[in-house]
Amino acid sequence: MLEIEWILSFLLLGSFVGVMAGLLGIGGGGIMVPILTTIFLAQGVPIEKVVHLALGTSMASIIFTSISSMRAHNSNNAVIWKIVKGISVGVLLGTFFATFIASKINSLYLAVFFSVFMAYASVQMFLNIKPKPDKNISGNKEIFFVGTVIGSISALVSIGGGSLTVPYLVWRNINIKKAVGTSAAIGFPISIAGTLGYIINGWSNTSLENYTVGFIYLPAVILISITSFLSAPYGVKLAHYLPVPVLKKVFSLLLITLSIKMLTTII
Repeated sequence: MLEIEWILSFLLLGSFVGVMAGLLGIGGGGIMVPILTTIFLAQGVPIEKVVHLALGTSMASIIFTSISSMRAHNSNNAVIWKIVKGISVGVLLGTFFATFIASKINSLYLAVFFSVFMAYASVQMFLNIKPKPDKNISGNKEIFFVGTVIGSISALVSIGGGSLTVPYLVWRNINIKKAVGTSAAIGFPISIAGTLGYIINGWSNTSLENYTVGFIYLPAVILISITSFLSAPYGVKLAHYLPVPVLKKVFSLLLITLSIKMLTTII
């Protein structure tokens, strides 16, 4: 039986992730992975598999967050579906096959890679670094290659790809609002492929007694998904009233802090 303290932890985590996804246009992996790692260690998950379980569980939870965020952005006509369709093949392949690599990597090395990437994403967010628009998207080959890279990195750090997709789209002359909305839609195939990959690669760890399927902890996915799905639209609404640039700076510092905490916990 799942204890009430863990139930409340997952519900609160999902609520925070949902609001941040809607408010700042980011996925929740940067928040979920470090916190889930801490929770799983407290629950007695072996340290050699704890980051894998956190990555897989986070990826599965992003499915429902991405749906909610995608619907909200689509209602504002901020999703360019032509780009979503074109990049999805590369994204699906890159994400899926990168989970095979992640499953073979030691938890410490995964934690280091995660922390380094989050440091990059946090600096990018804190300084509000945006690439200058250059050329338009050259064609399907470019989109496929970019999608593969975005998907691969997303699988290794369990994110929806926003910190990579948005800068790329802005660089390719896409309006920032449409870049964020399109990125939210691209997060859906990333989460689907990543979840499937972490289930397959972690199948030997499946334990119905412990509510685990592959590298997915089902209670966390269900509870986080419920509250994140419900709270994401409120984040979108809050974006019209709160100082988003200031919040991004504060959030970037939070990401770095959580990443460092996860790294020190694993070490």
